[in-house]
Amino acid sequence: MAMVRKTGKDAGEVREEELPSTLQRSGEKAQATFAKAHDSAEETYADAPNTEERARRTAFAALKHTHEKVGDHWEPKEGGRKGPSDPQAAGGADTDRPTAGGVDESATKEHLLELARRLDVPGRSTMSKDELVEALQKANDRATAAARDR
Repeated sequence: MAMVRKTGKDAGEVREEELPSTLQRSGEKAQATFAKAHDSAEETYADAPNTEERARRTAFAALKHTHEKVGDHWEPKEGGRKGPSDPQAAGGADTDRPTAGGVDESATKEHLLELARRLDVPGRSTMSKDELVEALQKANDRATAAARDR
């Protein structure tokens, strides 16, 4: 189903109710990025098997180029920096690389530490960059689960 309205007085608006819950709690830019990429991928892969899953993955990969997951929502990347967040987001349709679930692996350690402070990750001051990425991914997963239970 299209996530951006195609016709009528609301043409071009994102159908927020169709978005994943983490995007429903995110800003308009994140919502529009995901929705437009999703709809484009849905059209591109209309005849391919698993069209919906492929469109969803494509949309998340596009989102990870401009946004990062922080807790239960998506925020623009630090300093407006663009580019893939992890090896999977950098790949194509047939890649099977590790993903950090929206945590920007290419961010500075200082930025990751700041996010860990915001999410109250215990032990963050002694963690390596890789450990911070993993801890942030777990903290994001917990925050998303808690938000869905509300």
